[in-house]
Amino acid sequence: MIVKLLNFYAENGAVHIGASDGEKTVDVSAVGYSWGWQEIFADWEKIRPQIESVLQHAKPLAHGLRFAPAVTAPGKILCVGLNYASHRAEVPFGAPKYPALFSKFNNALNASGGEVRLPTGAKELDYEAELVIIIGKKVKDAAEEEAAAAIFGYTAGNDFTARDLQRRTSQWLLGKTPDGFAPLGPYIVPAAEIDVSHLAVQTFVNGEMRQDGRTADMIFAPAAIVSYISKCMTLAPGDVIFTGTPHGVIFGMPEKERRWLKAGDEVVVKIEGIGELRNRIA
Repeated sequence: MIVKLLNFYAENGAVHIGASDGEKTVDVSAVGYSWGWQEIFADWEKIRPQIESVLQHAKPLAHGLRFAPAVTAPGKILCVGLNYASHRAEVPFGAPKYPALFSKFNNALNASGGEVRLPTGAKELDYEAELVIIIGKKVKDAAEEEAAAAIFGYTAGNDFTARDLQRRTSQWLLGKTPDGFAPLGPYIVPAAEIDVSHLAVQTFVNGEMRQDGRTADMIFAPAAIVSYISKCMTLAPGDVIFTGTPHGVIFGMPEKERRWLKAGDEVVVKIEGIGELRNRIA
């Protein structure tokens, strides 16, 4: 059984932790367990069998869950730019020798099913489908083996970007972290449950495929990314790292062919083995 974890809003508006086996989703918070995410990160091997039991015996939740962000309060939201060879070839930013890092802030957090709005004055809204690392252990100055062991799991993310704001200066921040520009989810798959070395990463806009890449095209693999970052800053449980996007972004197209996202568009990021992250442009 592959166990997926999630956050969702209960009827009273509180965020509950859920679990899914792909067919059945249950409310872990409603069956007598009081784990928070820090306990899950710290003691997953002990907690996993108990969650399996909940999946077997608890009443399934109804369809139509209102998802919360897969991680609700990360200490850091870090992002790696230009990390797929095919994407580097389509955009005019060059080829950095090291992972190109930037950040988003918690105001950008969003969930599957959440709306995304362009900030005032921006016009060029783009998508970026990304595999996202979730850190489960404190890690500092780590070699790649230790860095890999610090990864709790993975989720899907969309690094929404206002390209006209991104290009205003040499710093990308303004175009990357408007409100709602970092949806995560809907599911977290623990690292032991999935091999992320060759996953399909796709984006669909109103059902039309726009991105179709594979994680094998990554220049810096997840363990290398975590190791590199840890040499400069301590990573803590709950931190998230967007790992880059494959080719097919709107900005990479010839200028006359660019169709920027507009109100009413549905954008779906699909990552093999993880799930589908859905957002509508408002």
